[in-house]
Amino acid sequence: MKLFLRENVLYIFTYLFSCIGIPALFFLDGYRNLHVITYAIFLSIIVLIVFLLYRYLSRRKFYQKLQDPMAALDQSLETTEQAPISEALDQLLSSQYRLYHEELQTAEDRQEEHLLFMDRWVHQMKTPLSVIELTAQSLDEPESTSLREETERMRNGLNTVLYMARLRAIVEDFQIKPVILSKLFHEVNRENKRFYIRHDVYPQLQESKPEITVETDEKWLFFLVTQLVHNAVKYSAGHAKQLVVSIYQKAGAAVVEVKDFGIGIPLADQRRVFTKFYTGENGRKFRESTGMGLYLVNEVAERLEHRIELESQVGEGTTVRIIFSKTQNLTSM
Repeated sequence: MKLFLRENVLYIFTYLFSCIGIPALFFLDGYRNLHVITYAIFLSIIVLIVFLLYRYLSRRKFYQKLQDPMAALDQSLETTEQAPISEALDQLLSSQYRLYHEELQTAEDRQEEHLLFMDRWVHQMKTPLSVIELTAQSLDEPESTSLREETERMRNGLNTVLYMARLRAIVEDFQIKPVILSKLFHEVNRENKRFYIRHDVYPQLQESKPEITVETDEKWLFFLVTQLVHNAVKYSAGHAKQLVVSIYQKAGAAVVEVKDFGIGIPLADQRRVFTKFYTGENGRKFRESTGMGLYLVNEVAERLEHRIELESQVGEGTTVRIIFSKTQNLTSM
């Protein structure tokens, strides 16, 4: 109603001015029958009210469509009344919707091509890395170790790029099945033996019950645990030679806890460590930090419907937990 009045306010004032101005001319010309003049003004106002009422009722949906926000894009395709201005609005919104949909589809196609290219490029780069690693085995020390350390950094970086590219389509990539947490951790250890040796930090497994099993995606959980272990090792090097990975149940939920005894995270940075590209105070000290590790961990955990908890004290270490929802837990085998 407000939009209707705002649109017709000038028309109403013009009409009222004519209703007063024309009788005033007759009055100045010597016509003194005020009853007839008053009756004429009254009739003209009644006609105005009836006209405005008809105009509003016949276009009420049109004004509501202009005034109320849309809850979904498909509402722009809904038709209103058959008035010419309503039909023109419907055609405009329909053409805008089609144009937006075409532009969005084009952007999605380009992004899919980009992600596909990144996926293939990462896999192609892994082949020469493997060749370099094999070549490094024939070299003398310390050249062999240095070369393998650098290729390991490159491999970790490529894996981060690969998982980042797959993050958008992660739901389509899920394969939910029972996963034994201790078995997965041992696989993480085998994959990162040289990483532990290079930093002189070694994880210790503690289990409250044997073979605690959860329903999750094994590949993505492997990525989560690997990222947490890498962070724990990297920020413990030179401060401690051990970190503890605990697997237990709390309040009916399975928990994987990675605890290090390294430099810790400042309180001011703890609220932002899961933000994309945020490196914080520690990231500026360790040049290898990209600010993507914990961001990916948090994003993947949310899509897997797991929960991430973080506790840290500067100079004492950091504890990160992956908490599985109760519906995803299976009984211990």
